Amino acid sequence: MSGELIGTIVDKVAFDVERGKIWEFSRATFTTDPVHTDADAARAAGFDDLLATPTHIVVVGHRRDQRAFVEKLGLALERVVVGSVRWQYVRPLQAGDSLRGVRRVVGDERREGKRGGSMRIVTLETEYVDSTGTPVVRQQDVLIERGKSA
Repeated sequence: MSGELIGTIVDKVAFDVERGKIWEFSRATFTTDPVHTDADAARAAGFDDLLATPTHIVVVGHRRDQRAFVEKLGLALERVVVGSVRWQYVRPLQAGDSLRGVRRVVGDERREGKRGGSMRIVTLETEYVDSTGTPVVRQQDVLIERGKSA
């Protein structure tokens, strides 16, 4: 299956960046900058509303069917680990943003492991756009499916 899925759309998602969720996520991640919890401080800093934290985009994972996309890729969930996640922001997310994301396969390869056996490495990229269709964030996920145990 290696390489044949490149370009495949894995899923699509839409969500709103909500003020309450920004506040909750900021508290949960011990963020101290008031632009994330105080709308007046955010406006004083030049933003229209609360500014989402840099990792806030992970909340969209709760709106996705993770099991379905793993199955669509032909991966065995019990052998999958996340190798890495990276975000590239075109602009900060703010309360009131309405985003749509499309996740695609951009890499799919098999490698031999250092301790024997093989692993499959699938790289996914999601581009999130705002309500005007302007790109806001790109997320890259690397999934590693370990080989079967002997």
